[in-house]
Amino acid sequence: MPTFTSQDAEINYQTFGDATKPALVFSNSLGTNFKMWQPQIDHFQQDFFVICYDTRGHGASSAPQGPYTLDQLGQDVVNLLDHLNIEKAAFCGISMGGLTGQWLAINKPERFSHVVVCNTAAKIGQEQAWNERATLVREQGLAPIASTAAGRWFTEPFIQSNAATVATLSNDLGAGSPEGYASCCEALAKADVREQLKDIQVPVFIVAGQQDPVTTVADGEFMQQRIANAELFEINASHISNIEQPKAFNQAVQAFIQR
Repeated sequence: MPTFTSQDAEINYQTFGDATKPALVFSNSLGTNFKMWQPQIDHFQQDFFVICYDTRGHGASSAPQGPYTLDQLGQDVVNLLDHLNIEKAAFCGISMGGLTGQWLAINKPERFSHVVVCNTAAKIGQEQAWNERATLVREQGLAPIASTAAGRWFTEPFIQSNAATVATLSNDLGAGSPEGYASCCEALAKADVREQLKDIQVPVFIVAGQQDPVTTVADGEFMQQRIANAELFEINASHISNIEQPKAFNQAVQAFIQR
């Protein structure tokens, strides 16, 4: 697996498809790794040069001592594009990756043709709760978080009928870096781009899960109302919508990027 050095982290990434085609970057959610995008890798690599990476502190990327910041998470993506000599790409991020996408649209608009932000918000949760979770994880590891993740990520019918998929994601979370996870919690504690949404000029597509208890449709509507010409797509899924409803997700994202 290729890696490169970004700021103070070694970032693990993988590319799929033809490098002469338009680039499309995928950014994972908190507690997952780039393999969460397998349904999208399979679908998009025919028409795009697909770039997946593990957010710092996740997967096979390194987990330098935190706390991290949203600026760091965003700059890692820009550095990855620089490393691959890509001037402009489309971007799709989910949850924490969706906040990264908003940062990129605000701060590095010249590098992105389209930005897709899924199951996310301009501010996710409350600062105190994130800091408490970071403390818990540093003290007790990721097992307590992993044991309850499925209920936050997926609807009950999906959990019942896709036990292997859910188990793999939960196990990946439990096997992750407590320091990396906690440091990303601290980034999310401070991350708040609500006041900057009005500055976004890049085309933005917002995917909101109708059954998402973490980042709600109302969060999606908040972003849509403040980002010029943003489109909102409601999907019948919980928080990890790209896995729960891959066909509807892929069709909606592809239609947006190819418009």
